[in-house]
Amino acid sequence: MAEDKKNNNTEASTDLILAIDNGTQSVRALLFDLQGNVVSKSKIELDPYFTRQPGWAEQEPVYYWQSLSEACQQLWEKTDIDKSRIKGVTLTCQRGTYVCVDDKGQALRPAIVWLDQRRANTDDSIGGLWGPLASAVGLKGLMNYFRSKCYSRWISQNEPEIWEKTKHFLLLSGWHTLKLTGEYKDSIGGSVGYLPFNYRKLDWAPDWDWSWKATCLKREQLPELIKPGEILGRITAEAAEKTGIPEGLPLIAAGADKACEVIGSGCYDKDTGCLSYGTTATINVVHNKFREPQLLVPPWPAAIPDTWNSEFMVYRGYWMVSWFKQQFGHHECSVAERSGVLPEELFEDLIDEAPAGSMGLMLQPYWSPGLKNQEAKGGIIGFGDVHHRAHVYRAIVEGLAYALREGKEKLEKKGRLKLRRLVVSGGGSQSDGALQLTADIFNLPVVRPHTYETSGLGAAINAAVGLGYYRDYPSAIDSMTRAERVFEPNQENVKIYHRLYSEVYLKMYKQLKPLYQKIREITGYPE
Repeated sequence: MAEDKKNNNTEASTDLILAIDNGTQSVRALLFDLQGNVVSKSKIELDPYFTRQPGWAEQEPVYYWQSLSEACQQLWEKTDIDKSRIKGVTLTCQRGTYVCVDDKGQALRPAIVWLDQRRANTDDSIGGLWGPLASAVGLKGLMNYFRSKCYSRWISQNEPEIWEKTKHFLLLSGWHTLKLTGEYKDSIGGSVGYLPFNYRKLDWAPDWDWSWKATCLKREQLPELIKPGEILGRITAEAAEKTGIPEGLPLIAAGADKACEVIGSGCYDKDTGCLSYGTTATINVVHNKFREPQLLVPPWPAAIPDTWNSEFMVYRGYWMVSWFKQQFGHHECSVAERSGVLPEELFEDLIDEAPAGSMGLMLQPYWSPGLKNQEAKGGIIGFGDVHHRAHVYRAIVEGLAYALREGKEKLEKKGRLKLRRLVVSGGGSQSDGALQLTADIFNLPVVRPHTYETSGLGAAINAAVGLGYYRDYPSAIDSMTRAERVFEPNQENVKIYHRLYSEVYLKMYKQLKPLYQKIREITGYPE
């Protein structure tokens, strides 16, 4: 059947693919045709998390499942369509959100969301020869950072009664796969997190690897891994009743949301970088070889099988825009509510009100510490009496672009490549002002994809190849993605931004680092 589909004229086909995208802020159910057009969609807004302790971020797994089901049912209510046209289902999810499941397939506790800041205890030895070896080569701190970030380890230490009952430890994508198919399986393309995963081999780590003890996990607690484009299972009768998805349809493995964004934006060659202005801002490059984006930081599994995404991340990147809206955007929110538009549309005026470079207001967007800058905090310098809200807003967006340009240069150096263009996805991609200043800061053409739903489209591309509609990923990506608009650099602004970036931004962290360390020493924040 797959070969027959490959020989068909896909442009004339009426077949559809259902893509489910469970992000941080919402769950979307999306129907795509084979040219990558959104035929219909529904969206259920999510409460991203609740907090039982300072720094915790949790959500009920059943809440995610109910929201997914509601999104699907809402899709059928608004779409007059013959469901027999839908030939497959695919799923992409937020990364690094974990669910403990008992032997009956029931969640044992709230899911720990990727935004969670709790840390496990690392007072015990690393174990075996790994401890002395780590000390000898200077990696003990890095390995302890990994151990402290393992939520499985934290649960085993602080909720031993829960851990004793944990038959399966799943990512959110694995939880939804279980609810949809009854199978304990997950996609290799979604295996991103503090797990005993061998990123070079794209499989669970060998039994002797130190990461098993570090995570307190056993192999039987983890799901079977399936390559993107292959079948995870089929929709059960119970799931069909709950969601309205036809029983027996294949659930096709895709990638995590960022991995799907990459191919859904049209990126698969080394000349193109995929920049995401999402809750976490990232820049990704696809490699067919294992290339560490930073020393001892692995590339993540890509949505294309047997390839990797080298990624540079600005944690909570575009979250800062939401923060600005909450703290300083009351006027725009009020006007938007009266006018029936989104507040973000009115923020475009703020970008236009301030010139390139924001009159010297410079922002370093380190809102949360990371592996390589554990003491870092955000910084804004250059304030003067000429600055107002518009300068602050533009400086936020410029700061994110500066950080991602730094990431681009690191990816180019480590990957021995040169990017010729950028494709931008995520919420920020809808802002003309943000994309123009990105083109100016990077001095590269910036492409806005034809659809905002790039994560869902990437998952649909996985399904289209897996179901045999396209012979390979390049042909599927070429057929299902395209540019809506290209933003060319303004060379006058390029000159301003280049000097600010090279003479100011790149020096900010080095100059501020001792002060961040003092802040941490005096206040204990961040931990």
